[in-house]
Amino acid sequence: MEIKKIETSNAPAAIGPYSQAVEFGNFVFASGQIPVNPKTGEIQGANAAEQATCVFENIKAVLKEAGTDLKHVVKATVFLKSMDDFGSVNAVYAKAFEANEILPARSAVQVGKLPKDVMVEIEVIAVK
Repeated sequence: MEIKKIETSNAPAAIGPYSQAVEFGNFVFASGQIPVNPKTGEIQGANAAEQATCVFENIKAVLKEAGTDLKHVVKATVFLKSMDDFGSVNAVYAKAFEANEILPARSAVQVGKLPKDVMVEIEVIAVK
């Protein structure tokens, strides 16, 4: 099987030596998305919930480019600057996956610092 790079201008460009996502077989491994507006390069959202909303827009753009969507996410990892934001980010997360018959497996962790000092980063694995 071949590894395929997934790249779209509808999500923030990689800010380091990585791909927005890679496809291997029927799996899409999406790199962590942060709340960066892909058109302006600016951080979106004054709080963690607003930032998570932007993050999901970026995730959807990457998954769409790969030919899949949130209904096909099998695993998600949520990185939070502060676990105090878990409730508000969880509400956004629940809304993003409300159409899913089976919810993705998930981990949520607090980290010391995130790129560009954002409050939330989310990575996903999806199937096609």
